[in-house]
Amino acid sequence: MDSLKIATYNINGIRARRANLLEWLTREQPDVVCLQELKAQDADFPIDDIRAAGYGAIWQGQKSWNGVAILARDCEPLEIRRGLPGDPDDSHSRYLEAAVQGVIVACLYLPNGNPQPGPKFDYKLAWFERFIEHAAGLLASGHPAVLAGDYNVVPTDEDIYNPRSWKKDALLQPESRECYARLLAQGWTDALRARYPDERIYTFWDYFRQHWQKNSGLRIDHLLLSPDLAPRLQDAGVDRWVRGQEHASDHAPTWVSLAMAKA
Repeated sequence: MDSLKIATYNINGIRARRANLLEWLTREQPDVVCLQELKAQDADFPIDDIRAAGYGAIWQGQKSWNGVAILARDCEPLEIRRGLPGDPDDSHSRYLEAAVQGVIVACLYLPNGNPQPGPKFDYKLAWFERFIEHAAGLLASGHPAVLAGDYNVVPTDEDIYNPRSWKKDALLQPESRECYARLLAQGWTDALRARYPDERIYTFWDYFRQHWQKNSGLRIDHLLLSPDLAPRLQDAGVDRWVRGQEHASDHAPTWVSLAMAKA
């Protein structure tokens, strides 16, 4: 394998977007896919369709909310961890970790945190702290790793069409941004920003006020690369065409391509 394409996609309901997912897999053929917001129980995950498309998968569903999955083309992801450590009482399906093609892939759906202030924002920050601690351990392990998912954080004002309109939103709060900055400070590389340092790149457009049609977007889906993978970054991007489909998720798949040593 000369390159490895890893994507993250908040599908916003896998039963409603199954056709969108399968069309994207067929057209773009990513090697690894991290899905968030399955909004389905384990038994409702369309594993037969996904296998027919050429992918193995692990998943952790949850009724009505949350839910994460990792897909791997022409192989089975080797599950490492199910659930983020640090809070045994946390029942939300928000974190999966697997080994695929020699890379540790972490799939995360960080809490939204709205409304803030309040208990939902407190949960977001507490979850983020647990994730920062776990990410430090992944770095210390020395294994190549990618942290991929919906972080529900707009890192800077350059990552949103109009920060004034979202000033009170949990995604833009200083505490949320400070957590993201501390995560990067461990040594992770924000792949999409590294590839496009000076461009406004969006991954999410909500369903209101024609934000998709006006390109009024936010960048909240991120792929962070460990220091040994950062020099292998070949390309990164957003498959915007998926957002333009009928019955689309409000997110578009976001991806990186990494140069890999030949077997």
